[in-house]
Amino acid sequence: MSPLAITLLVIAIVLIVAIVVLYFLGKKAQAREAEQKQQMDAVAQQVSMLIIDKKRMKLKDAGLPEAVVKEIPWYAKNTKAPVVKAKVGPQMMTLLCQADIFDEMPVKKEVKATVSGLYITKVKGLRGGNVQADTKKKKGLRAWAARKRKELAEEQANTKKK
Repeated sequence: MSPLAITLLVIAIVLIVAIVVLYFLGKKAQAREAEQKQQMDAVAQQVSMLIIDKKRMKLKDAGLPEAVVKEIPWYAKNTKAPVVKAKVGPQMMTLLCQADIFDEMPVKKEVKATVSGLYITKVKGLRGGNVQADTKKKKGLRAWAARKRKELAEEQANTKKK
């Protein structure tokens, strides 16, 4: 065999092994995510809150409690996450938010939110039902990925109902 054929064969085998490893790691991550979602749904509660500010910021700069910051892995401390500052009852709190509902969350308005620990999972307007999102379509890779994630979640929910 020629050296070119051997090189291409080795590259093909390495790519196939990498795809198989990523497939199994993806399945494991999906199972872990489903388990975490069940745990979060079990402890979720409805809370009325006034949204003061929202922005994407680094987790180490977000003003989260020290116990939460210690639990964040070292590689995730510099990633930007959707952070919401809200007044819940008499106290001000810094909460994390799901990325797909972050854009729908109104600022300087009172909402009813489903909160699981320091994590906001759902938002409804206090008066007038659901909060309306902006009608303009966002562009870019992040917006495309969020749309795809939302479509897949809806598709999975529909298949589970059947």
